[in-house]
Amino acid sequence: MAPSPSQKPKKQKPTPTTVADFTILILTLPPLPSLPAQHQHAKHFLYAKPHAPSVPTPTAEKSLFVANVPVDATEANLRALFADHLGGSRVASVQFDSAVPEATAHKRWKSAVGVGGKRKREEGEEDVAEGVVEDEDSALPRVWNGEVRRSGCGAVVEFVDKRSARGALKEMQRIGKEGRGVPWMAGMGLGVDRYTSHTTLSHPSPHSLQTSINAYLTQFSTLERSRAKSRKQARTLPDEDGFVTVARGGRAGPARIEDAQKKAAEHDERRRNNGVGDDFYRFQNREKRKEAEGRLRMRFEEDRRRVGEMRGRGGVRVER
Repeated sequence: MAPSPSQKPKKQKPTPTTVADFTILILTLPPLPSLPAQHQHAKHFLYAKPHAPSVPTPTAEKSLFVANVPVDATEANLRALFADHLGGSRVASVQFDSAVPEATAHKRWKSAVGVGGKRKREEGEEDVAEGVVEDEDSALPRVWNGEVRRSGCGAVVEFVDKRSARGALKEMQRIGKEGRGVPWMAGMGLGVDRYTSHTTLSHPSPHSLQTSINAYLTQFSTLERSRAKSRKQARTLPDEDGFVTVARGGRAGPARIEDAQKKAAEHDERRRNNGVGDDFYRFQNREKRKEAEGRLRMRFEEDRRRVGEMRGRGGVRVER
């Protein structure tokens, strides 16, 4: 049997530096105790390109869109990455598109609406659920020590100026051409440490729970008094249709029928004084003139008929 020819080792293809419009940056992940030895120096590929939203924004020119960020990425991690390894670029803010678990949305009670439903909306005010009060003090304790990102998560990194954004992208391109990786600073504990912390946080102390409950009930009682005050104002005045709002609580309006009728008459009088008159529109004036002309014509015809009857009876003498 003829000896088999020796197989030459295949040359490993170089890592591409770009894909589509993205620049590729190789990150070297730190070792984890839970991973086997052959995966201790794993590589992670980060993709970046200039941020180009469908609706232009004032900060788009000084921002980069980064895709496939590591699962433990935080704003501090990305700031350190650009400051220490990508030309010292200064990051202003980072916006991620997802997190696990999702950030808690604290609900607040909607501000009371004035009588008649008229209230000017203040700038920056949000429409939120009614009857719920939550903030950092009154919300339940957290059960995770931090957030992790979904696989393939993206982020918008805003820099302090356009020059920093361009410099960071050029540094990525230069590192990619050299074919070397950049060390990634690990975030909060992952793996077993994360779930050990989750188990501990899932059983908070009675003192922390009592503190949260006390803060919730205190804020809720304060807003209950505000609600009662707004309901009392709604019971004292009828709405634009003449109806009085039926609300929970003691009677704050007129106690007798005479008082109620008097209050309704005063309200009708105010509506008549402040409302639109019969001669406000042009067609109303035309209709009024037509009615006046019709009444004059009817009176003229009636007088002519009466004069004719009196002439027939000889009771009218016509002087020439």
